[in-house]
Amino acid sequence: MIKRTTLCYIENNGSYLMLYRNRKPDDPNEGKWLGIGGKIKENETPEECNVREVLEETGLKLRSAHFCGVIRFRADMYEDEDMYLFTSDDFEPQKEDARDHFRKTGEYPLPECSEGELAWIPAEKLAELPMWEGDKAFLGRILEGQPHISMTLSYTGEKCTIIE
Repeated sequence: MIKRTTLCYIENNGSYLMLYRNRKPDDPNEGKWLGIGGKIKENETPEECNVREVLEETGLKLRSAHFCGVIRFRADMYEDEDMYLFTSDDFEPQKEDARDHFRKTGEYPLPECSEGELAWIPAEKLAELPMWEGDKAFLGRILEGQPHISMTLSYTGEKCTIIE
C-alpha cells in the first residue's frame, strides 16, 4: 500500500513557513526542512488533510489553497508515497489574539510544534536549506510560478532521480 500525504507551502510577505524536523524519534526527515503536511487519514480527502495538518502544526486556518499536483516518491529505503502538493497565501491564525496581531501587523508569531521548529524563510534563502533533493526540485517550480507540477522522484538512499 502506498502512503498518501499532503504538503503545503504557505507564503507571507515573500517568506515561506517551513518546518525543521528535529523532534520526532526515528524520523526519516530529521535534520531537513519541509513544508507543512502529513498523512491522509482514512475517509479524508487530500484537501481536508491539508487544512487539518496546517492547523495542527502551525495554528493557521487556511481560507483557500491551490492544488499544485501529485508528487510520487519511490524509494529503496523508505515507504512509497503519493504526496498531494498545495500552496497558500490565504490564511489566518486560529487563536483570536494571534489573529488580531496578524491583521494589524501582517506578522504571525509561530507556536511550538511537536515535530520540529517552525520558521518563516525568505524565498531567496530556501535553496540554502538542508532538504531532500526532490523537494528542492518541486519547490523550485513553485517559486517559478508553475501552476501544475507532476513528477516521480525515485530515491536510491538519498540520491534522487526525477522522472517527468
